[in-house]
Amino acid sequence: MQYIRGLSNYNDSGKSAVTFGKFDGLHKGHQKLVKKVREFGEKNKINSIVCAFDMRPLWEEKGLNPQLLMNGKEQQMHLEGQVDYLIECPFTREFSQIPAEEFIKDIIKGLFHADYVVVGTDFCFGHDKQGDIHMLAAYEKECGYDLVVVEKERYEDRIISSTYVKEVLRSGDMKLASRLLGYPYGLTGIVEHGKKLGRTLGFPTFNVAWPKAKIAPPNGVYLCDVTVDKDRYHGIANVGVKPTVTSENRLLIESFLFGYAGSAYGKEVTIELLSMCRPEQKFDSIEEMKACIDRDIEAGKHFFGMDK
Repeated sequence: MQYIRGLSNYNDSGKSAVTFGKFDGLHKGHQKLVKKVREFGEKNKINSIVCAFDMRPLWEEKGLNPQLLMNGKEQQMHLEGQVDYLIECPFTREFSQIPAEEFIKDIIKGLFHADYVVVGTDFCFGHDKQGDIHMLAAYEKECGYDLVVVEKERYEDRIISSTYVKEVLRSGDMKLASRLLGYPYGLTGIVEHGKKLGRTLGFPTFNVAWPKAKIAPPNGVYLCDVTVDKDRYHGIANVGVKPTVTSENRLLIESFLFGYAGSAYGKEVTIELLSMCRPEQKFDSIEEMKACIDRDIEAGKHFFGMDK
């Protein structure tokens, strides 16, 4: 897969199947669109394209700072091997002013040479959201593409959306979040040096800063899976500010891996949160904290069947 930032940097003259959206989280609803684009691409030997709108430029101009489910690098990781192109399109004020008809003729037809346009039922585009699936249908014949409108994916009686996933994450229900996303929620980051307190207490941990722009679940202890050096380990992780040992109030995810004995400082790791065990606590002493963590570790080993 090729990753391109900015429409002006795309210069492939081949035909394509393309889908548009913000794709924050790449949840199961998004995955339906991606699957369709991939199928059309493979069947017709044309380019499969995900065009993802990056809303941050417009949000920053408006003084908004909403948290996202996924950063650009994570988006690339999840789409790797699924489509030919991931094109990240900065959603600037200038881009938001493009008339809907111009979007169809200049971008869908002129830039992407689309044979197939795959979108959800509520897809809107162009200045003041003047374009929708009905307008796309009206231009099918003139612009030479087939419009494919994909129905929303639902969980029970509710449409799966990024907003719904965020709501579930804020409640700490990681199992439901995983069902909506189609994969466990977590993050990929670089292991940084900490105070090495865990090592002195007998449970060395990985510290990874939680990105400010990425939504975090409630502070607490979680069962997790961690990938380091392409190997996967079970473990437990604390998402929080470690109030017993520091007053920095800096959000970190601190993971203890079962069976890992190496050094991960400076390495990129992926941490997947599977289930919340308990809220983060401030203990009266280091000894009280250690006793609780020992219980967390035993509970984690039991969950993963490692205590037999």
